[in-house]
Amino acid sequence: MPATARIEARISPDQKRTFERAAEIEGVTLTDFAVSSMQRAATQVLESHALITLSTRDQHAFVEALMNPPKPSAALRAAAKRYFNK
Repeated sequence: MPATARIEARISPDQKRTFERAAEIEGVTLTDFAVSSMQRAATQVLESHALITLSTRDQHAFVEALMNPPKPSAALRAAAKRYFNK
């Protein structure tokens, strides 16, 4: 049997009833419902904060663009003018 860890939480009676009802609707135990809900939420948070990995070539291009940005084009200057003159 794999090793397990325990999580405890204090919740209100209303929250417990809500969670129990949702677990019942899903046809799972309260524990299974809580664990799967936390897993989904954690995965979503981690995915939304995922780091971008760049190749060495892309890293150099990124730094070059930061250190030596190109001059704004006519289209970019026109867009900025429209934006700031609202």
